This record gives sequence, structure tokens and C-alpha cells, in this order.
Amino acid sequence: MTSPPPLGSSPATHATETVAIIGAGSIGIAWAVVFASAGVRVQMFETHEGARLIALSEVESMLTDLFEAGLLEEPVDQVMPRVTMSETLEAAVEHADFVQECVVEDLDVKRGLFAELDRLTDRSVVLASSTSTIIASLFAEDLPGRERCLVVHPANPPYFLRVAEVVPAPFTSTAAVAAATDLLTRVRITPVVLHREIEGFVFNRLQGAVLREAYCLVRDGVITPNDVDTLVREGLGLRWAVIGPFTTSELNTRGGIRRHAEVIGPVYARIGIERGTDDPWTGETIEHVAGQIERRLPHATWEENVRERDRAMIRLASLLQHFENPLAAPSHAAASPL
Repeated sequence: MTSPPPLGSSPATHATETVAIIGAGSIGIAWAVVFASAGVRVQMFETHEGARLIALSEVESMLTDLFEAGLLEEPVDQVMPRVTMSETLEAAVEHADFVQECVVEDLDVKRGLFAELDRLTDRSVVLASSTSTIIASLFAEDLPGRERCLVVHPANPPYFLRVAEVVPAPFTSTAAVAAATDLLTRVRITPVVLHREIEGFVFNRLQGAVLREAYCLVRDGVITPNDVDTLVREGLGLRWAVIGPFTTSELNTRGGIRRHAEVIGPVYARIGIERGTDDPWTGETIEHVAGQIERRLPHATWEENVRERDRAMIRLASLLQHFENPLAAPSHAAASPL
């Protein structure tokens, strides 16, 4: 498992850009950290006066924490001048060539804001939403410049979880998608482009699937909330930090994904039916997934890839062995079942 370079490092060919960030809540602050750390100028705007007054200090505080942890290449006083707070929306988008919207998760608010952004900016400016669940078709379909509108949904917080979903609407131009993925790549965020719009996108659907089952298990008295967190934090989470669920299936079972689906697939199908979902894996999908995963693995044999997984997890464990997590509840403090 390779380690990414410090947040401040970016390709020498990185063209200077200005990004307007509309909304200075936690996501807006996080995007400002990401863009400014990579050498991009940031013009922020926030309608709420209280948030507007403290936004820059919050950006500086996070940059300071990152610098002290060795995760920021440049000193904070070299990064902060790239971030400014504008008094008006018009000032924030002036000279910007990319807009990242970070306002509340409210469809009507987004519709109104994107109408304003479409009116105020040149048609060459990409208008991206940080929304976690709302597809762009719902807030941008009627805009004259709808072809430059799309969703860029970051994992939170993006200065640590460096991946974002790029979700174009049917009307989004390929140029807008390319501009978004190019900018993300240059600021060290891995873009994942969805093939079509879907409510909640993929990140939250995966997260939601885990949460749905977790709530059911707690409700049914099977396990406590703290123990669910422990299983994910100390087990699934650590494993998924190295490999995802499909590669886990490939390497946990001799015979790979196909054998895993043969043995475990019926169990998961029965669990799905128990939860009211009859959606079994099809042979065609299993074969498609297996082929994709096998082509990505570095070695020719299952045994070699398992050893590579184990070496990566050993390296991860060595990095974490002295880390004491203040958010991990001690075992004796576990809550009683419902």
C-alpha cells in the first residue's frame, strides 16, 4: 500500500485556477483546505454572518493541524493567502473558473442558488454541487446553462478521505465532467465517475446498507451499538482501508469471487429476504465483477495476491500500533442491549 504525497504537493504542470466555494459549513471549509493546499485560489461566500466571520479561522486551524502532523508541505502562512471570504455571491464567483456549492441539503435552496450561479457565471464555468443525495437533474434541468452542472460529492472529510463521486446528469457535457475530474486529480482527490444518476449516489448507498443492517441488529437485540462500531472499526474498516469488499471476497476464499459467491451468496440472499429484499447476485454480474477484479490484482496467483494483502495490512498495523483512538469507547463502557 503506497502512501500519498503530502497535501501541498501537486504536479508542476498544475495551471493556476480560482474556485468559488459557496457555503462555509464543514464541507465548504474542507474543500477550501483541499484546494488551497494544492495551490488553487479559493473565493468563499456564506450567507450566514456567523459562519462567514469564523470560516477563515477554521480553515487556518485545520491547515495548522495538518501541518503539525506532517501532512502539509507548505507552511500555513503560505497557504492561507490563497483563501478569501467574499461579501457577496457576485464577488465570490468573479474570475472563478469552477464553482463548488456547499449549502444545505435542501432542493429548493439548491434550485434557487444554481439559477443565480447560472446567471452570474460564464458558460465555461463548471457548477458542481457537494450534495450527498440530490441528483443534478432535480436542481439544474431547467437552467439555460445546464450542460455545465453536475454533482461532485466528496467523502467527508476530503482532506483525509481523498475520493469524490462525479455524478453527471444526462444533460451534463463531457467537457464539464472532464474539467471536474481533471481538477480533482490535480488536487489529489481521486474522481469516481458514475455512469448514471442515482439518488444517494454510491458512497451513501454503501454506507446506508451497512447502517440499515446495523440498526436492525441493534433493534433485534443481537448486538450493542458500541459493539457494531468496534466490529467495523477494528475489523471491516481496517481491511477496507487496504482492499474493498470485492477484493476481500476474492482473497478471503480460495477460488476467488466465483467460489465466494457460490458458498456465501445463498446465505446473503436469505439474509436479504429476511430484511425484505429479494435481489440475489446473478451469474452474469458475478462473472463481470470477478473479471474486473482479477485484472487489477498485481500477481498471477491467488496465493501471491493473498500474501500481498497480508503484507499491506502488516504495514498498516505497524503504523497504527501506537495510535490511541480517543473516540473508541472502552469495552467496559458498552451499552446494554435494547
